[in-house]
Amino acid sequence: MSWMRRAGRRISELRDARARRKADRDACRPGRTVEDMGPPRSGFTLLPWLLMGLGAFSNLLQGKTANPWVGGIGLLAFNSLYIAVVFRAFDKRRREARSTILALTAMGVLTCGLAIGYGGSWLVFFPLFGLAAGSVLRSRRLGLAGLGLSVFAGSVATFKEGMGWDAVNIAYGTFLSTMVTAAILSLSEAVSELRAAREELAHRAVEKERLRFSRDLHDLLGHTLSVIVVKSEAARRLAHRDLDAALTQVSDIESVGRQALTEIREAVTGYREGSLTTELDRARSALTAAGIEPVVRQSGPPLAAQTEALLGWVVREAVTNVVRHSGAARCEISVDGGPERVRLRVHDNGRGAAADPPEPGIGGTGLRGLTERLAAAGGSLEAGPAPRGFTVTAELPVLPAPPSGADPDGVRERERAG
Repeated sequence: MSWMRRAGRRISELRDARARRKADRDACRPGRTVEDMGPPRSGFTLLPWLLMGLGAFSNLLQGKTANPWVGGIGLLAFNSLYIAVVFRAFDKRRREARSTILALTAMGVLTCGLAIGYGGSWLVFFPLFGLAAGSVLRSRRLGLAGLGLSVFAGSVATFKEGMGWDAVNIAYGTFLSTMVTAAILSLSEAVSELRAAREELAHRAVEKERLRFSRDLHDLLGHTLSVIVVKSEAARRLAHRDLDAALTQVSDIESVGRQALTEIREAVTGYREGSLTTELDRARSALTAAGIEPVVRQSGPPLAAQTEALLGWVVREAVTNVVRHSGAARCEISVDGGPERVRLRVHDNGRGAAADPPEPGIGGTGLRGLTERLAAAGGSLEAGPAPRGFTVTAELPVLPAPPSGADPDGVRERERAG
């Protein structure tokens, strides 16, 4: 069954080669930019150079070659080895395989034998061998190898044809074919690697944007829907005994829904920047609607917009978890700003149970996503059960903020209790 596996692999290789040839043809169509035109991708691009051997083939047909059977077998063997080598040259693993090196070595020995034995038009096999060697051997020592091969080819040509321009042409052609082929194919590989790197960067950018949108959508809808549910329950409870209070809750639900639509649009466009003060006000409203006493303290100098946005996300997520999971009666939110770092702490006196674990296959949302965001900004986030309840603590470096209408000392102190 091994021959069937080999045949299957060969069919797969031919199919891949056909796909590469189609890509090359598409790249050369009118309207394609130079950037889209890829480098040669298969050994088919090196096959036309075998036409250089037509002179030797013509001499065989015309009976001008001594021992034509030897020459014919040698010509067939050379062409076969050339095709095998150049097709392996475009796959790094196959190019560096021992079988490829052995085939190239056999090709070199055969080239020397045919050139020394026949001379004349058979000397052009030296440049062909140099082309095959340049396609396989792309190390730093290739220059010395190409120089040595060209000197040897020139010496054989001088020995067979005498001193003249023919020997110079053979030596120069051998060196040129070796070095130019290696340079072009090395550049081809570099272009392919750069193109793959560019595609990988584009793929990562798409994944990053997808993760950002997933985080924003989770943080926005998780908090907003929790507030809507809490206020809906409050409106249902109040509907029978205090219609005005129930209508107030319904009005709040409408306001929250409209605000959520605006935030989702901003999240989609990527221009949403949260305000810590706004999030603290929303947190106080959500906690009050859920029957939880809010205590909010904020002190320190004004913060940069980026810092406020990150802390606002933490407040939103932490308060959402308090409303949904804690069963607490009181929640304290404190923001303490220092000269170098700002610290946010959200503590409730509930059961002390953590938020529900993330669903399988969903990453980058909730507290885990916030931890990644804060870490990227040089901060940290810790969450876990406390002696009496559950605590979320976030720290961020203080970034310079533009002058605002803060008090002269640059310090603000606010304490509110529901």
